Amino acid sequence: TLFPYTTLFRSNEYKSYLRMAMVKRYTNCKVLRDDRLIAEDLWVADGVIVDPRTFFWTCQKLPDKTIDCQEKIIVPGFIETQVNGGFGLDFSSDIDRLEEGLAMFRKKIVKYGVTGFCPTVITSPQHVYREILPQFKKSRGNIVQGAAVLGAHVEGPFISSKKNGAHPIEYIKPKCLTTEKELEDFFGSLDNISIITIAPELENATDMIRILTQNNVICSLGHSVSDITEAEEGVNAGANFITHLFNAMMPFHHRDPGLIGVLSSNRLRHHCFYGIIADGLHTHPAALRIAHRTHPLGAILVTDAMAAMGLGEGDHCIGTQNVTVTGKKAVLTGTNTLAGSVVTMDTCIQHFMKNSRCSLVEAVNCATKHPAEMLRCTALYGTLDYGTIADFVIIDTDINILATIIGGDCVYKNENFRGFDP
Repeated sequence: TLFPYTTLFRSNEYKSYLRMAMVKRYTNCKVLRDDRLIAEDLWVADGVIVDPRTFFWTCQKLPDKTIDCQEKIIVPGFIETQVNGGFGLDFSSDIDRLEEGLAMFRKKIVKYGVTGFCPTVITSPQHVYREILPQFKKSRGNIVQGAAVLGAHVEGPFISSKKNGAHPIEYIKPKCLTTEKELEDFFGSLDNISIITIAPELENATDMIRILTQNNVICSLGHSVSDITEAEEGVNAGANFITHLFNAMMPFHHRDPGLIGVLSSNRLRHHCFYGIIADGLHTHPAALRIAHRTHPLGAILVTDAMAAMGLGEGDHCIGTQNVTVTGKKAVLTGTNTLAGSVVTMDTCIQHFMKNSRCSLVEAVNCATKHPAEMLRCTALYGTLDYGTIADFVIIDTDINILATIIGGDCVYKNENFRGFDP
């Protein structure tokens, strides 16, 4: 049981349990905390990051194991909020093998530092949502199952047919739903949905955003031809995210900046985040810099990866669409339309840090702290604060993944990280 940290040590029963639990001390490292790299030890007790002083004086216990991190850096585990699949699995179409495929994906994605993700379903026939969404139950990660499932990102079908990208146009819905019952009937249930992408210019869009927000579903604006006013109305109705900024939306114009203009709007009632694909194909380095310098605290790195991630070139699929991968570029077969990416999160962070010219801390925050804030789960994930789940990554200064830890247990170790004994 994960106790709120403020009450963690008030229970005598839990204190007795902690005295028997495995306690690990990671030393000889720098820890990312409070937006700084701090030279200090990281203590983990029962899969939770704890304050060494409070833990020692309360539980009267020293660590069971001390782990030398060889002067490397410990950062929170990466959170992926838009990933269509990988390793041969497509979350939108592989219905018959989704259970085993999801189990495989959870175990393989940790190699790239991802400790939690939102499996993403693109615009699909209605029956697909009813069959697929029940399998995306939110669950914590662990040494057996791998990365945490943080709920589905349903990208569509309430999007613009003029900016459908790789989404099959025949399943797009031009009008949003207006009641909770309609939404429940359409998707089957909202329970396993964390994010829904909506075009704010659609009829009834603001009503749908309000209803979803009231039901604790994050609304993201995207695949849209909205003007700046419609975008602002969407945010003020409750949306707090933008799906893959610059892609599948109107280009910036000085008289009407459209959805992109939300980044610098002074008419918003609350903070708005934006996803950005830093793969070297979806977004030009200059665009990365413009976005980050305009709204650095809103940047969230996403891969938008599809089934070919981890496999290489060839023919694959995304939803009902056929995709051809050549080099690092995935397009709808027979077209030049980008269809997701094949990039991994660690590579995205490296590319973003280099091309936005930001610091390592700023780049890592875009894959950890910011997505956790957007998903409203910072009490558990996204930081190394005391009381959060011990999901973290050990990296070097070039953001190479050396080890991935989930719930205090090592689920991946780079073969070149010799001498590290988790």
